[in-house]
Amino acid sequence: MTADGAEQSVIIRAQQGDATAFGELVSAHQTAVFNVAYRMFGRREDAEDATQEAFLRAYRALDSFDRKRPFAPWIKRIAINTCLNWLESERIRPQTSVADMAPNADEPPSMDVWANQTPTPEQTMVRVEQETQLRLAILKLPPQYRVVVECRHFQEMRYDEIAELLERPLSSVKSDLFRARKMLMQMLGE
Repeated sequence: MTADGAEQSVIIRAQQGDATAFGELVSAHQTAVFNVAYRMFGRREDAEDATQEAFLRAYRALDSFDRKRPFAPWIKRIAINTCLNWLESERIRPQTSVADMAPNADEPPSMDVWANQTPTPEQTMVRVEQETQLRLAILKLPPQYRVVVECRHFQEMRYDEIAELLERPLSSVKSDLFRARKMLMQMLGE
């Protein structure tokens, strides 16, 4: 579902109380919301719970949604805020296991893009190890740094969009991202 007239009509129906229409919105955006939560927590179970909570919050706030704006950033903002709230309240402590890091069809997309080439088994093994190390390092970042990394590098948001999302000055967002990158380089041995 795109942010075109079809999605707008589904949003209008959902705002009018049509549960099926809201279900269509959930189906269209659940993978993106899950991916945000998974990268914030590192555990499938916590990401599933946060995804469910984000959609529940979205359903309750649907009347306040501005139909002139796209739905995807709005639901991702709710997901990010849900994750941040949980992390800050220490409801979730990031945990990972080797099983969580195993690449398979149920996991979020790979952080590296191997476009236009077929990696050798050795390259694949190195890539998986690097992804695992990066994921673990990101999960060790404080929540305020983890969220700016998520927004900038995984959601590909602009700095001003991140500042608006987090309701923080642009300079603070840039500073947090700089510090997060520096911490990641130290953790990963540059």
